[in-house]
Amino acid sequence: MFEQTFKNIDDILHKDAGCTSELDYTEQSSWLLFLKYLDALEADKALEAELDGKTYHFIIDKPYRWESWATPKGPDGKLDHNTALTGDDLRDFVNNKLFPYLHGFKQRASGPQTIEYKIGEVFGEIKNRIQSGYNLRDVIELVDELRFRSQTEKHELSHLYEAKIKNMGNAGRNGGEYYTPRPLIRAMIQVVAPTIGDRIYDGACGSAGFLCEAFDYLQRQPGLTTSDQKTLQTRTFYGKEKKSLAYVIAIMNMILHGIEAPNIIHANTLAENIADIQDKDRYDVILANPPFGGKERKEVQQNFPIKTGETAFLFLQHFIKALRAGGRAAIVIKNTFLSNTDNASVSLRKLLLESCNLHTVLDCPGGTFQGAGVKTVVLFFEKGAPTRQVWFYQLDVGRNMGKTNPLNDDDLAAFIKAQKTFADTAQSWSVEISTVNTSTFDLSVKNPNGGEVVTHRSPQDIMDEIAALDAESAEVLATIRELL
Repeated sequence: MFEQTFKNIDDILHKDAGCTSELDYTEQSSWLLFLKYLDALEADKALEAELDGKTYHFIIDKPYRWESWATPKGPDGKLDHNTALTGDDLRDFVNNKLFPYLHGFKQRASGPQTIEYKIGEVFGEIKNRIQSGYNLRDVIELVDELRFRSQTEKHELSHLYEAKIKNMGNAGRNGGEYYTPRPLIRAMIQVVAPTIGDRIYDGACGSAGFLCEAFDYLQRQPGLTTSDQKTLQTRTFYGKEKKSLAYVIAIMNMILHGIEAPNIIHANTLAENIADIQDKDRYDVILANPPFGGKERKEVQQNFPIKTGETAFLFLQHFIKALRAGGRAAIVIKNTFLSNTDNASVSLRKLLLESCNLHTVLDCPGGTFQGAGVKTVVLFFEKGAPTRQVWFYQLDVGRNMGKTNPLNDDDLAAFIKAQKTFADTAQSWSVEISTVNTSTFDLSVKNPNGGEVVTHRSPQDIMDEIAALDAESAEVLATIRELL
């Protein structure tokens, strides 16, 4: 129902001088969707209050409500073109009045876990990039067609929004940063098996895919009470995200999935000294795909006992410290983590094996992450007892994966089934930690059943990375040409 509307919005943004990529399309759609959602939320709350004989106090003052500035309607219920702003007037109102007003909510809110605070955060991090007020008017009228009233409508919108995030992730060098394949996330959640009451955390949440999928998983549990629903809304999902665009998308994604005031903080997780993490700060479940390949500054490295510039290795230390005793985690990381011989890698493997039970390693095939020319593994561990045995599973989907042939849920079904009993199969085996060399703690994926040793990158991985770098170079050159 809404798919064509989304396509039409992108077509308009594509023609606007201020929007140059899929990232811009998603960003601009996001703030407009957010305001349309707020309008629907307030209308529902006002109706509920009226039915209860009460007065509802609107969050947004009347001049800044969707119905006032975006789509003022006449008596016939259609757009009143005599009062609706357009062209430069509309653009100037949005840039000079609407955004500053909405950003001000951050200072006026009673606390960070309120919808008011989230409004202020979002509109402090984002700006209107639509340069033509006429294009903005056309997009607004399309967004106004979208409805958030029923669960079916919200469900469809959340699926379409996920598709936009996926397209954005595939659009260039930021692929793995914004989009972890949802079938992989769902498999990770099934293994970790969160329950109502668990505090679930992603300190590098990107578009909040892990948190949204965990919410969907828990929502499907039978016999949920009103108290359970309140727990899911307010005391279950926690995330941090460093980048402004990803932060805004995470908020919008969680809202579309049904979480009214997401506990997402705009912050650099690695700026926190892990020595300062207290018991009250810890989580029951951690699910994450931290960014890899980054080079963190010396002052950031000082927050961690194992000094390294590799972003993902710092995140892994943070996650181990942030997990409570008995807590479970599933973390995506480069497969070279298992075999690197540098001091930081060896020390980090030692820390993981001695402080946690690394019970499962899922080895993912090349092509799992579109546009990212690296092979990955998923580490599944529980905190509090040392590792005695690691069960490895080498995922083989039997085909070359790509944008038109991505990972699917069926690909992971055999892994999920075998993992329940740590079964030995042609694709899985166990390694006793007592047999691992304690000078290197090498955990390389070496299938004793004749499978490929996968500590080195395949030619296809290298070709994929070259293609990704070529695309990045083309994007940079295009930007330079525009500036010239």
